[in-house]
Order: sequence, then C-alpha cells, then structure tokens
Amino acid sequence: MIEPGDALPAGMLEGSEGQFALADRKGPLVLYFYPKDDTAGCTREAQDFSALLPDFVALGVELLGVSKDSAAKHRKFSEKYELTVPLASDDGTVMAAFGVWIEKQLYGRRYMGIDRSTFLFGADGRLFRAWRKVRVPGHAEAVLAAAKEMLGT
Repeated sequence: MIEPGDALPAGMLEGSEGQFALADRKGPLVLYFYPKDDTAGCTREAQDFSALLPDFVALGVELLGVSKDSAAKHRKFSEKYELTVPLASDDGTVMAAFGVWIEKQLYGRRYMGIDRSTFLFGADGRLFRAWRKVRVPGHAEAVLAAAKEMLGT
C-alpha cells in the first residue's frame, strides 16, 4: 500500500488518447479511483472534480479518474454528464499497486472491488496525501484545498 512520501508507482493506463505510462505524468497530479461509471456516487464525484477542474489547472495540477471500466464506457459516461475531468481505464495492475483493489462485502456476499480513494502527488512524483474510503460530498473541495496547501498558495 502506498504511503505519503512514496514515489508514484509505475503502470499502464488507457485514456482517450490510448495507452500511457503513469510514470510519464509530469507535475503535480491527483489520481482518484472510483468503482464504476454511471452510478450515483461515481457520477457525483466526477461532476464535482469536473466543476473544479479549472481551479486545479490554474494551480498546475493534473486530474485523472481511474476505474476498471473501458475507454468506450468512459466516453459515454463523459458525454452523458458533460464531464471534463479525464478518465482512464486500468486492468487492475495500477489499482493493486495503490492498494485500492480490495475485498468488499454487500448483503453477506464477498467480492473484489475498488475502494474509492484519492492520491495527491507533488511535482517531485512523491505522494503528498492519500484519502481512502472516500465519502463524495465535499471531497473534491478537500483535495483542492490540500493541493493549495502542498503548493503553498
């Protein structure tokens, strides 16, 4: 499991432009992992990050949402809700590196799923702050405040 001060893990993701290496991302970065496109909590989270995207961009902080959904499903999701936050697909490799692919339980049934989590990395590629078991209301604003703190603005 990644902890503050750790380097950005390596791994490949698929975005709207095709596959890319996570390690190729430059500058401050917010990675948020979410369970599934087009569900209530995930939609609200993507809308909240989309609404604040100009504020993150003004700080020079890149945003990226990650789930196991396909790039095609991400496109439909983004179009349906007019999302501006970039979304990427993972086969589970990056999620495992971050410790967000976990066993869950619902109505007594156990299954593997994504623990809604967010990670803020500095320009040096080191983890500044992590949020696990995220509750969506107010979360995007808290991440923006932490980014401002990290950058001293």
